[in-house]
Amino acid sequence: MKPDYHQFSLLIAIACVLIAPVAMAQEKSASQPNIVIIWGDDIGQSDISAYTRGLMGFQTPNIDRVANEGLLFTDYYAEQSCTAGRSAFITGQSVFRTGLSKVGMPGANEGLSEKDPTIAEILKPMGYTTGQFGKNHLGDRDEMLPTNHGFDEFYGNLYHLNAEEEPENRDYPKDPA
Repeated sequence: MKPDYHQFSLLIAIACVLIAPVAMAQEKSASQPNIVIIWGDDIGQSDISAYTRGLMGFQTPNIDRVANEGLLFTDYYAEQSCTAGRSAFITGQSVFRTGLSKVGMPGANEGLSEKDPTIAEILKPMGYTTGQFGKNHLGDRDEMLPTNHGFDEFYGNLYHLNAEEEPENRDYPKDPA
């Protein structure tokens, strides 16, 4: 089966830099590393050539370079939805503890609780400046926003559903003209 490069590019563009706690230029010791986390929905391990050493899947030279210069995670237990996966990673807790086990919807009461610590809040006392860029999917009420959970900066969308809708599908809205 031939890889769908359009879909993969779309996923990378929208979701790859989902959460990137980034250590920005502030007075830090040389021993304190920068931290960049690239998170993507629906991307299998064989979709990143750093994991397959180029034997199958896509060629991802830029991600490969980041992996070669830093750290490549080899073990992670994926959750069944993007909301559950993000809540588990950002808080370091089980989705049963965060209560975010399924895809959240815009305007819902469910979202990241102020009681749940986040990776950004843990990094703050260590002198890190943090940012999250891309899809958040952990609630859209004010108290749930990334900037209210330790992130200094957030640029992205709070929800991104139905990203794979295609104009060629019969249920895609038609141009009335």
